[in-house]
Amino acid sequence: MSEKTFHGGLRDSRRGFLKFLAGGIGTLAGGWVAVRAKATEPVSLVMARLSSYMSEAYSRALPDEVIEKLKQHILDTLAAMVSGSELPPGQAAIRFARAYSGEKVATVAGSMVLCGPIEAALANATLAHADETDDTHALAMVHLGAAVAPAALALGEQFGINGQHFLRAVALGYDIGPRITMTLGSAPIGGEGRRSITSFGAVFGAAAAAGCAATLNTQQMRWLLDYAAQQSSGIDAWQRDTEHIEKAFVFAGMNARSGVTAALLIHSGWTGVNDILSGSDNFLQVNAPHADPAGLIEKLGERYEVTRTQMKKWSVGMPIQAALDAMEILQKRRPFEAEQVQQVIVRIAPREAAVVDNRDMPDICLQHMVAVMLIDKTASFRAAHDKPRMQDPAILRQRAKVQLVPSEELRLRLPRREAIVEITLADQTHLSEHVEAVRGTIDNPMTRDEVVEKSRDLMAPVLGARKCTDLIEKVLGIEKMKDIRELRPLIQRT
Repeated sequence: MSEKTFHGGLRDSRRGFLKFLAGGIGTLAGGWVAVRAKATEPVSLVMARLSSYMSEAYSRALPDEVIEKLKQHILDTLAAMVSGSELPPGQAAIRFARAYSGEKVATVAGSMVLCGPIEAALANATLAHADETDDTHALAMVHLGAAVAPAALALGEQFGINGQHFLRAVALGYDIGPRITMTLGSAPIGGEGRRSITSFGAVFGAAAAAGCAATLNTQQMRWLLDYAAQQSSGIDAWQRDTEHIEKAFVFAGMNARSGVTAALLIHSGWTGVNDILSGSDNFLQVNAPHADPAGLIEKLGERYEVTRTQMKKWSVGMPIQAALDAMEILQKRRPFEAEQVQQVIVRIAPREAAVVDNRDMPDICLQHMVAVMLIDKTASFRAAHDKPRMQDPAILRQRAKVQLVPSEELRLRLPRREAIVEITLADQTHLSEHVEAVRGTIDNPMTRDEVVEKSRDLMAPVLGARKCTDLIEKVLGIEKMKDIRELRPLIQRT
C-alpha cells in the first residue's frame, strides 16, 4: 500500500478509517513488524514467556473440562447481553452503537444494529454488565465474561474466525485478566487512590482475547500489552451512579472497547514499548512497585482461570447471592408461606452489607429481594428488575420483616461471601441456615443444566423460545462452528 493511500485512509471518514484499521494494510503491517522486531530492546523473561504464550493461544488445544467451562461462561455472558438489552444501560449502549455505527461488520446483541468492532465491543460489554447477572473472578476482583467475550466476538466477526478459535481467544482473556490484578494486589489500586481495580484486569483480559482473535504474533502481543497498560483506568466514583450506566461502562464497556482498539491498532501496524512490564516507568512499577511480575505467568497453561471464575445463580448483586441461597434451602427444608413469617435476620460481612442495604435498585437491595423470595419462592430476572414492585404493599409488608445485620464474624471470612439467615415463624419456630459456599462458586459450581435454565430465563422473553433454544444449542456445540458469525441471527432481536 502506498504512502498516499495510507494518509488518504486517515483523512477519510471515520468509517473508512475503521475499515483501514481492520484490514486495509495487512501486508504493510507485517513489514513494519518484521523491521521493528529486529531493532527492539531485550525483553524480560516474564514478557518473553507471556507474549509467546499469548501468540500461540489460537492454536493451542484446551483440556475438555476447560472447554466445557468456557461454553457455560460464554452462554452466561450472551444471556446477560441479551437480557441487558432491555435495561437502561443496555438501551443507552444500543443507541450509541446505532448513532456511531461505523462499518457494519459486528453484531450488537438484542437489536438489529450492525456496526464497527470497537462500537460493538463497547455496546455488548455494556449490555453484559447492564445489571448484576454476569460472572466474576472473586480472587482477582474482576468481571471477566462481560469484557472478554464481547471483545472476542467483535474481532471474531471482523476476521471470521471459527468457533474453536473463538473459544481459545476467550480462554486467553480469562487467563490474562485475573493474573494482572492478582499480581498487582488490591491495595495499591483500590486503596487510598480509590482507583477501580476491576477495570484493570478487564482491559487486559479483553485485549488478550481481541489479540488472539486477530492472531497477533509474539512481537505484536508485546505491543498489545503496552497499549492495554496505557488504557488502564477507572475510579471508584462509579459507586455514586444510581442507574448502573457508568458502572457498566467502567466494569465492562470501556475495557472491551479499549482491548479491541489496542488489537486493531497493533494489527494495522502501530508499534510501541517493547516491554511495558520492565524498564523505567513500567506498568508494575507505577501501579504496584512491590509486585512480583512472576505472578503474571504463574502456572500459565496449567491453571485456567475460567475454572476459578464464579457464576451467579441469581440475577442480583453478589452480596445478596448467599442470602437467597439460604432462603431457598430453608423453604425446601421446611415449607412456609410469607404470611407465616414473623422476622428474617440476614447476616453478611459489613463491607457487603453497605453495598446492598436498602438500595433504590431492586437487584442490589437485599431487603427487597428477600421479600420477593418470601412471596415468589424464587427470584427471577424479571422480579429482580421490576422497580415499580418495590412500592407494592405486599412486598413492603414482607420487607418490613427483614433485618440486615453486619457480621464481624463473616468479615473475617472474606473474600468468601457467606450469609447466615435466621427466620422466625409466627408459631415461634426458628429456622437458620449458614451458606458458606454460594451456588456458582468454585466450591459449589452450577451444573450445565442450571446454567441453561438461567440463560433461558434471561433470553427467552427477548428472543422468543425457539431462537433461545437454538442459541443455547449452538453455543454448547460452538467448537464445531465454522464461522463465529453464525451466532449473529441468533442473538439479534428482530
